[in-house]
Amino acid sequence: MSPHESMEVLQLIRQIRERYDLTIIIVEHNMPVIMELSHRIQALNYGQIIAEGTPEEIRSNPQVIEAYLGKTD
Repeated sequence: MSPHESMEVLQLIRQIRERYDLTIIIVEHNMPVIMELSHRIQALNYGQIIAEGTPEEIRSNPQVIEAYLGKTD
């Protein structure tokens, strides 16, 4: 999706969540969208949960950084 389309979908999901007071599960690889939309995130690596928490916790988690960006050695 284009950045504009991503923002439109983000707004639609927010409206649905707020209007109906729902928990919404999203599988997405566009991390800026997930970080903007989510209150809680589970990060997976090869199908295994490696971290769970707020966007801030996920963003700074060493296992997530290694899995998604590679080792910094």
